[in-house]
Amino acid sequence: MSNATPSRLGLVNNTGTGYNDLFLKLYSGEVLASFQRENLMLGMTNVRTISNGKSSSFPVTGTTVSGYHSVGAEITGDAIKHNEKIINVDDMLLASSFVAELDELKNHYDIRSIYAREMGQALAKTVDQNLLQLAVLGSQASATISGGNGGTELTDADANTNSTSLIASIFEGIQKLDEKDVPNSDRVCVVSPDIYYQLANNDKLLNRDFSSLNGDFGKGTVVSVGGVPVIKSNTCVTAFADNSSAVAGANNTYNVDASNHVAVLFHKSAIGTVKLKDLVVETTYDPRRIGSLITSRMAIGSGILRPEACVSIKTS
Repeated sequence: MSNATPSRLGLVNNTGTGYNDLFLKLYSGEVLASFQRENLMLGMTNVRTISNGKSSSFPVTGTTVSGYHSVGAEITGDAIKHNEKIINVDDMLLASSFVAELDELKNHYDIRSIYAREMGQALAKTVDQNLLQLAVLGSQASATISGGNGGTELTDADANTNSTSLIASIFEGIQKLDEKDVPNSDRVCVVSPDIYYQLANNDKLLNRDFSSLNGDFGKGTVVSVGGVPVIKSNTCVTAFADNSSAVAGANNTYNVDASNHVAVLFHKSAIGTVKLKDLVVETTYDPRRIGSLITSRMAIGSGILRPEACVSIKTS
C-alpha cells in the first residue's frame, strides 16, 4: 500500500516546502489588525520612521517673547533656546510560536486566527506599557529647555475610589497644561478599566444638566473630561505598578515605580517614538524540527520629548 499524497492547503501548486505560503498573507493581516486594535498609545506619540541607524534626534525648541518697539531702536532679535532628545531603537520586540507539521495536519479548527490575536496583543501590550510608563516618567522629569517647565505630578488620596475627586484632579491637570501653553488639541487622559467605569457612573459626566452627549450609562461609556478624551486601557493595570527594574533589551528608560498612579494626562508632543522596522510577520519552515516557526516582530523605541506636556495623578 502506497502512502497518501496530502493536499496542502497552504502550499502553492502543492509543491515545495512552503506549507504556509498561502496562509501567511492572511495571517500577517490578522496579526497587524490585532496589533492595531489592541494598541492605543502609539498613535498618541510623535512617531518618526527611519531607514537605518540605531537612534534618532528629536529637536525641541523653546519659546520667545514679544515687546513694543521704540522708534529708531535697532532690532537685534531674541534668542530662542534649542535642545534635542536622542531616542534609541530598542532591541527587536518579538512574539513567536512554533507549529509542528504533524499537529497542523491533525488540527481540526482554525488556530491561525488565535495565534495571530495573541501575537498582536503581546506586541501591543509591551508598546503600550512602555509609553504609559514614559508618561509617568515625563510627569516627574525636569524641563528639556533651560528655564522651561517640567512635568506635573498631582496627589489625590482617594482618586482611585472617589470619581468626583478624580474629576477635580483631572481638571487641575488640564489647568496645569493650559498654564504651560500646551496645545488644547491632541490631549488624552488614560485610565484603567476600574477607574474608567467609576467615571462612567459619575452623574456630572453623564447627566445632561452638566454634560451634553458625553457618555452613556447603559453602555458604560464616557467621552471626555474637560474636553480631554478619556481612554480606557487594561495595560494601565500592569503599567501603574512597581516597574522599577530595568528590562533587558530596552535601550531607553522605561522603568519606573508607578504604583499608586491612577491616571496620566498628556499631549502628543510629550513622547517621541522612533520606528526602524514596522510590524512584520514571517513563517519559516524548519526541516530539522519538521514544523514552522512563526515570528511577529518590530524595532522601535520611545522617549520623553516635552515633560511639561505630561501630568500624572497618584494617590500617594
